[in-house]
Amino acid sequence: MSENFELHAQLAKDSIWLADWPLCQLRLINDSNYPWFILVPRRANIRDVIDLSDEEQAQLWQESAKLSRLLRQKFSPEKLNLAALGNMVPQLHLHHVARFSSDAAWPSPIWGKVAAIPYTEQQLVVLLNEWSVA
Repeated sequence: MSENFELHAQLAKDSIWLADWPLCQLRLINDSNYPWFILVPRRANIRDVIDLSDEEQAQLWQESAKLSRLLRQKFSPEKLNLAALGNMVPQLHLHHVARFSSDAAWPSPIWGKVAAIPYTEQQLVVLLNEWSVA
């Protein structure tokens, strides 16, 4: 892990830590409208994928594929959406969202469609137990 890594304040506010993988923090966005996770490389001052070394880029995509497989296995989504926008939060983070035709924003992008519904404490306990072995 990068010694100077700090999670952006907005990511810390909007998400819950689930695990540290070799490169990234795995975090859950606190919005129960969607199964929505992010990977945040634990490196200082990284804004874009190309700011990572070639080896770190390969590791990021391996972790992204791992998370995508877990989402498919746990949720059986109709589509997996991946995004790395960074317009509001410049720190590199890769969104992984399991999408369903029945979800609140389908078929549009999820951003700004409906108000976030935070997870209950009981839901979080279950999720943290399920994802602690990820």
